[in-house]
Amino acid sequence: MKRNERRPRQIFILKKAAILVMATLGIAMLFTVAAWAECDTGEYSNQRQKMADRQIAGRGIRNPAVLAAMKTVPRHCFVPERQKRNAYRDGPLPIGHGQTISQPYIVAIMSELLDVKPGQSVLEVGTGSGYQAAVLAAMGIDVFTIEIVAPLGERAARTLKELGYETVHTRIGDGYKGWPDQAPFDGIIVTAAPSRIPHPLIEQLAENGRMVIPVGPVRGVQQLLLLRKINGKIKRERIFDVRFVPMVDKKGKGY
Repeated sequence: MKRNERRPRQIFILKKAAILVMATLGIAMLFTVAAWAECDTGEYSNQRQKMADRQIAGRGIRNPAVLAAMKTVPRHCFVPERQKRNAYRDGPLPIGHGQTISQPYIVAIMSELLDVKPGQSVLEVGTGSGYQAAVLAAMGIDVFTIEIVAPLGERAARTLKELGYETVHTRIGDGYKGWPDQAPFDGIIVTAAPSRIPHPLIEQLAENGRMVIPVGPVRGVQQLLLLRKINGKIKRERIFDVRFVPMVDKKGKGY
């Protein structure tokens, strides 16, 4: 075969490859659209509205941004398939690897206590399902979230990306140490309980910033604390008793 006789076949192969790439991109786009469509069905939308009205506003949450986020973020897309029917119930749910997604009210009040504004940055220690990060992102916050359990962190990152939460930045690592190269943070939210307040997190909190963190023993009642950094000093306020999974290091040892 002469050299010039190969061109039609080469062109055909290139066209076929281009079509394949376009088809792949199209499937990815359709997947994202499908994810949103599945998350926005009438059944779940109605459950979400009832949850926000009864469990959130009904318990005294008044921050308009928090209420709007709780009415918008599709909580059922952040839980395992077998738990979707329970996603808007008034309680925590298992998400695998011994971890849980917090009760909707706890997510709401911790978000309200942060008192952050659109455009500010928040460090989240304990990505878990990714739901808390999504709520903060829906409030216009730039979120940096760390998860020590790699499979959970990877799954949350995929979910957040598929649903379009572009202001959430994820990392697999030890949240006790924070995220120094992105500090200081206007707010820090901790969704696992250490036995003491991590000093690296205090250092990474901006002046006039707030930290919401559960502190206490691995088993038993912990205290949800609100910390404020004022003139370089930390002021503490006890909110109420809670129960969170423990904060652990990479070896599973509690802090």
